[in-house]
Amino acid sequence: MPGTDQEWNGIITNGAKLLYAFSEATVPRVTVITRKAYGGAYDVMNSKHIGADMNYAWPSAEIAVMGAKGAAEIIFKKEISGAENPEEKWLEKEKLYSDIFANPYRAAERGFIDEVIEPSQTRAKLIRAFKMLENKVVNAPRKKHGNIPL
Repeated sequence: MPGTDQEWNGIITNGAKLLYAFSEATVPRVTVITRKAYGGAYDVMNSKHIGADMNYAWPSAEIAVMGAKGAAEIIFKKEISGAENPEEKWLEKEKLYSDIFANPYRAAERGFIDEVIEPSQTRAKLIRAFKMLENKVVNAPRKKHGNIPL
């Protein structure tokens, strides 16, 4: 689990360098989200935000700022604490958040996912994506150096 030990040992700096190198890669970059992709971890796991070419998600994927349990606790705090049965209300709001925000169809609607695919389609979709990207060329502007975090 991330904590102060990792922070003192430079996980942020080293992670930033790794992310920079990954973001600068010009090879074909394809992602399949099968389960949970939350917050910053979603961003750095080859999302469209850092230049992925193709992103797919299974219907079981959860793509959101944070998990439904924590988000419901924060967003609906007053409603939950004021309810007759707070535990039941929390579960209700957790499901509501999950249904509205943490589903792959919402991410696809916003352009973060190219397509929501059935697990049985994964192999065929990946083969097609890599064939399409076989001769990928990145025409980036010439620059003297990058802006690597040091």
